[in-house]
Amino acid sequence: MYKALLDKIFKAYPMYHKIGSAAYKEGLENIEALMDILDHPERKFKAVHIAGTNGKGSVAHLLASYFQERGCKTGLFTSPHLVDFRERIRLNGQMIGEEAVLAFFDKFKTQFDQLEPSFFEMTTALAFFYFAEQKVDVAVIEVGLGGRLDATNVLSPLLSVITNISLEHTQMLGDSIAKIAAEKAGIIKAKTPVVIGEFNPESFPVFEDIANQKDAPLFLAENNYSFSGNFNDLSVTDVLGNTLYEHIQMPLQGEYQLKNLKTFLQATEVIEELWPAEKDVVPQAIRNVVSNTGFQGRWQLLRREPLTICDVGHNPGGLSLTMKQLAQYPCRQLRMVFGMVSDKDIDKAVSLLPQDALYYVCQAKIERALPAAELAERMRQHGLQCRVAGTVANAFRQANADAAPDDLIFIGGSCFVVGELLSVEN
Repeated sequence: MYKALLDKIFKAYPMYHKIGSAAYKEGLENIEALMDILDHPERKFKAVHIAGTNGKGSVAHLLASYFQERGCKTGLFTSPHLVDFRERIRLNGQMIGEEAVLAFFDKFKTQFDQLEPSFFEMTTALAFFYFAEQKVDVAVIEVGLGGRLDATNVLSPLLSVITNISLEHTQMLGDSIAKIAAEKAGIIKAKTPVVIGEFNPESFPVFEDIANQKDAPLFLAENNYSFSGNFNDLSVTDVLGNTLYEHIQMPLQGEYQLKNLKTFLQATEVIEELWPAEKDVVPQAIRNVVSNTGFQGRWQLLRREPLTICDVGHNPGGLSLTMKQLAQYPCRQLRMVFGMVSDKDIDKAVSLLPQDALYYVCQAKIERALPAAELAERMRQHGLQCRVAGTVANAFRQANADAAPDDLIFIGGSCFVVGELLSVEN
């Protein structure tokens, strides 16, 4: 029954991550009408609201882990899902139950259908209703797309967080860093503190200007913390050189996670000024982020022989960091299972890929996926060695069959490629 309902939902409501910009609905009128129908659940819990180009999912999971370690009943809303739709909505790390999804649509679907909402608007309404119904102490809410006109932007949060800005979704958010920053900055609320993860000379003045207009205290995380050691034994010092933490175990081992960790640390400092904690739980929150929240798909180790890693980084900003780290892993032969969606900057992304890898080019099972043959041709134009492998599962099988024990297999290019693989591997 649940699967049948889910199939209906996916077909009935435009889903951005499946069909792209045709599913994007500009404006908050729909979500505000949905909140009216649901008696404004968004007003019934504390929230931290997170936007940004890259890293917002990681920061969201770290903050959810932090609140859980504080003993708070914690909601977490993220997107997209990798394997199961219910990953998007979690309570203390556990996915929303199938019965809760069924009950929600059974009760409200007729009223909602009159509004013709998007898939994301419907999912946001479900998340907010569920968190209010469960009487969460706090919810960590990740923006879906942009910020200003995103369905989640009906919140009045405790804290706003913007991780970083790079060019993405330019057809909807604007064709410059400054324009995209203005859209992301739409989550900044009057007299509500905002943490900016990284400094960019084009975006930061936009954030400063809007924060000043709204009398919102602004914090820049990037230069306030430094790290030494390794992911299994990390020390943190502040801007004055004082040691804040020692011997932290960081399970999210992508090098780019150190940027996200700075954003997280700054956010917890601000939160504790607003809502003091009884004890410092930051080290435990970091160490237990995966077990607390079910986080997956970020520099995730799948096998040790041959070393097999997947990562959902897919835009040029994310891919450049992932490829930089991949280059640090010595191996006999790098084999990459790779696929992309059609509305990304394909040539820019492909230009970041290593020349010495062998590519098993695949196509995820979604409408937005770029056909494997077309992607392979684009990649060959950049001098890459490609084999058209068709499905994700077939590409992974071929890479495994060809691999020696001291090779490295990397799976990425799209959330959907990683999601399909995890659905098979899990």
